[in-house]
Amino acid sequence: MKKLNEKDLEQLIHSTLRSLPDRRAPGTLEARVLAEVERRAAIAWYHKSWSYWPATVRAMFLGATASLSAAAVVGCYLLIRGESGLALAHEVGSRIQILSQLYAAGTWVVDIVGRQFASIPSIWLYGGLGLVAALYATFLGLGAVAYRTLYQHE
Repeated sequence: MKKLNEKDLEQLIHSTLRSLPDRRAPGTLEARVLAEVERRAAIAWYHKSWSYWPATVRAMFLGATASLSAAAVVGCYLLIRGESGLALAHEVGSRIQILSQLYAAGTWVVDIVGRQFASIPSIWLYGGLGLVAALYATFLGLGAVAYRTLYQHE
């Protein structure tokens, strides 16, 4: 048997597969497919994934959730600050005091990092940025060379 090159082998396989008779689908396949299409069409839009929802409903849902999220954030902020006189607000505020402590710790960290960052001379920052850019360009160049070397066209 002679050794076939890639193109001849492809043609041989293609002609062999074309000569095979077509297989018939099972008789029940069409009925099952049509039944499934009808079943999926009957599902209400709100039971389907987000991409099937009408655009206006999606916009209203996003607006409502954004409003509720903003209200929750503002409510928590007011409770932490103690600007609400309701007993319930004080009760909830005392229970979420950990948020106030986390906020204070976060502002302290941001303040310290900001002070340290401000004390670095700008020439060092620009030099570091230039070094990172040069290393990135070098990485891309080496990747291109490796790709060319490994996948050379003959």
